[in-house]
Amino acid sequence: MRFLHTSDWHLGRSLHRVSMLDAQAAFLDHLVATVRDRDVDAVLVAGDVYDRAVPPLAAVELFDRALHQLAAVGVPTVMISGNHDSARRLGVGAGLIERAGIHLRTDPAGCATPVLLGDAHGQVACYGLPYLEPALVKDEFRTEKAGHETVIGAAMERVRADLATRDPGTRSVVLAHAFVAGGQESDSERDITVGGVCAVPAGVFDGVDYAALGHLHGCQTITERVRYSGSPLAYSFSETSHRKTMWLIELGAHGDIEAERIDCPVPRPLARLRGTLGELLDDPALAAHEQSFVEATITDAVRPAEPMARLAERFPYTLSLVFEPERCGKEEILSYAQRLKGRDDQQIAEDFVAHVRGGSGPDGLERTVLRGAFDDVRVDDGVREVAR
Repeated sequence: MRFLHTSDWHLGRSLHRVSMLDAQAAFLDHLVATVRDRDVDAVLVAGDVYDRAVPPLAAVELFDRALHQLAAVGVPTVMISGNHDSARRLGVGAGLIERAGIHLRTDPAGCATPVLLGDAHGQVACYGLPYLEPALVKDEFRTEKAGHETVIGAAMERVRADLATRDPGTRSVVLAHAFVAGGQESDSERDITVGGVCAVPAGVFDGVDYAALGHLHGCQTITERVRYSGSPLAYSFSETSHRKTMWLIELGAHGDIEAERIDCPVPRPLARLRGTLGELLDDPALAAHEQSFVEATITDAVRPAEPMARLAERFPYTLSLVFEPERCGKEEILSYAQRLKGRDDQQIAEDFVAHVRGGSGPDGLERTVLRGAFDDVRVDDGVREVAR
């Protein structure tokens, strides 16, 4: 049986305030085309369909369109809720939608009720474990501790118990939304440490033929049978080096796995550039990034004038500007009291300006402004003292 494993669509999410809806729509069209072109038997969506619990209307409309497209191709889809989703909202109408072949699994109590699929080699039981917030589901699973490993372990015990009642030779797939130990994080995932230590061992999924994971945004293989598809689009500059893909999983007659990465459309590449403003504006080697989404780190010792506007002339899709002046030589490490010893207010202020500028102190006009500010403060303090 051939599965297409995807996750972390985050419909409605933007990249530094740039809407990604058009790129998300292009990805979903690509997903449906891949289902048709590669004879996919079922689609697995491992959570974070939306980016927010209450998504914007445009994201809901895009999801609605995706459901109609998936139903039209006549290929079953199994989908779970993630930590960004509202499980109750995503699961509205699940019973009706199931008639169209879209199987939404958002209720933790139903984790051991599989979607049963079949091929020439027999049945495949697909179990959906929605994101399990430990504090909210520990009563459902009757666990003493509210921890991620504990509740996912309890859910998997139910899965294995149900699987044991199935016909011999029944193959199994689990969808889960979790942080599995060994996975590599990026900046765009929401922290799920609330409720206990977030990482769970890959061994918690022992006993099933394939675990289709969601949550981490980089495509990665934890073990041969435990994989993250990653997000189809980059949602932070920490993902600049990611190759965005889906997994095409061939599940053999005896549970053997063959995996292939299917590339997702790239609306615009990401680039992280670093250097002085002059270097970024003049370096011919950076021409390849002129149409990329850019995060620029400026290293000038003194902050240049209008850096964003000047960068945008060459890199019109600059989205993020970071200022990290490079220091000349190593600064002596002194205590705060040692740094202030023997200096008056004016000298302390001038030293601070030099510090933040990488050694370049204030010019004459700036010194005059600082001196005037201190004089005004002293006058105000004197007036208040007289008033007392």
